[in-house]
Amino acid sequence: MLRQLAMGPRTRKQLEDKLRDRGAAPDVAARVLDRMSEVGLVDDEAYAEMFVRSQQETKGLATSALRHELRRKGVAEETVDAALEEIDPEHEKEQARALVARRLRTMRGLDREVQTRRLAAYLARKGYGPGVSYQVVREALDVLPEHGRD
Repeated sequence: MLRQLAMGPRTRKQLEDKLRDRGAAPDVAARVLDRMSEVGLVDDEAYAEMFVRSQQETKGLATSALRHELRRKGVAEETVDAALEEIDPEHEKEQARALVARRLRTMRGLDREVQTRRLAAYLARKGYGPGVSYQVVREALDVLPEHGRD
């Protein structure tokens, strides 16, 4: 169990699943995890906050994708909500702009519709909603000389 934590932070649910996979009785697993929580080795709140920060910085994930990932890892809904309420919508939009700018470099010469479709799909996979996606994509494409008005 400590080896799991040595590899990186884990949620209570992840550790519970690992103990179950190794044949631990549910009551024993619960006692072990309760004790680990008491001494601060397992802290879903801290895990959720760290996860949100790191995934935003490294992968540019939006709120909905972060919510999905935290739920998948077994983090309680109220803990997920608390971790995500710190996200500033304007910062999220700036992240979307940065993602689009980086991806757009590889799409030079493509038709505007193709670029729009690909960029919107890329942002959707990152968890951005259609409103933010199309606004950010439209802004980025409007400033390109190849799409300028004649």
